[in-house]
Amino acid sequence: MSKRFQVGNRRQKSPQKRFLSILGLFMFIFYLIFGLLLLFWRSIPLNIDPLWRTVFGILLIVYAFIRFLRLSKS
Repeated sequence: MSKRFQVGNRRQKSPQKRFLSILGLFMFIFYLIFGLLLLFWRSIPLNIDPLWRTVFGILLIVYAFIRFLRLSKS
């Protein structure tokens, strides 16, 4: 393999894998921000019981970190 496609001991990602990595990072940020908004924005314009809003926010944050761990492994 030519040197321009290798970085150190790793090969450069294909454009499709690079796009999916960027999309995965964007989705991680989206889930994290939406979970934090549900937790800390008290006057959010959604008619959800505060208990369920907190539970859903925590679940979104946990899911965001699971996605980040999966993204960092690939």
